[in-house]
Order: sequence, then C-alpha cells, then structure tokens
Amino acid sequence: MKKIILFTMLAVVGITASNAQSTKKAATAKVAKVQGAGMVFENETIDYGTIAHNADGNRQFVFVNNGTKPLIITNTQGSCGCTVPTTPKEPIAPGAKGVIGVKYATDRIGAFTKTVTVTSNAEGQPTKTLTIKGTVLPDPAKS
Repeated sequence: MKKIILFTMLAVVGITASNAQSTKKAATAKVAKVQGAGMVFENETIDYGTIAHNADGNRQFVFVNNGTKPLIITNTQGSCGCTVPTTPKEPIAPGAKGVIGVKYATDRIGAFTKTVTVTSNAEGQPTKTLTIKGTVLPDPAKS
C-alpha cells in the first residue's frame, strides 16, 4: 500500500514539474523579432485591486525591446494629473528589458481606470496605450 501511495505521489510531482517547464518555454517563444525598434510589454494592464487610502500607488510596466535597433521612448503621458509616469532616459538596447513606472494618487477614493500613452520609435506602433485600474477604499480615520 505504501508503495502505491509513493508511486502516485511521484507521478503527480513529475507531471507537475514537466508541465511547469513546458509553460515557461511557450511564454518565451511568443516574442517575435522585428526589424527596427520593438516594444513588447509583459502586461499592458495593471490591476491595483482594492487598495487602502493613501497606499503606495507605484507600479511598473516591464517591456522588452524585441527589435534589431535601440528603442527610444520620447514621451509618456498620463490621462490625468493623478497618473504620473516615469520614462527611461537611455535607449533600450535590442533584447534588453526596460521599465515604465507609474504612480497613481491613492488619496482619491473610489474606482479608477486611467491610461498612460507611450510614444517611441517602435516599428509599427509609435504610440502604445497602457492601462491601470483599481479601487481606493475610503479613509478609515474619517469614518
């Protein structure tokens, strides 16, 4: 009986490990090379979820230059004053990762959906729109 349980556990662990490895390979194979500069984001939407009033509003959009030339981000613009993006100052080399930071003003209560527009020299997509969303809870001190 112990041998059957042990064999079953080993089979489950082996199947789980092999599926985890094949998933990782499929994710990296999706990034196709482009001629010129390219920009592929890990996520184009960041969901803050439900966060406390005045919580940390900083998040990061991570991307990779999947092109053959350096990627230059010329501008990032939030959809309102409550959404402040930060832009990499240096060109992103081919194959390198970059980060666009965004800070949402979490002193504003309620649900929000805001955008950040990224302007760059990326081939085929000179502008890219990224989205942040979530809900800020009321200040418990004012209740």
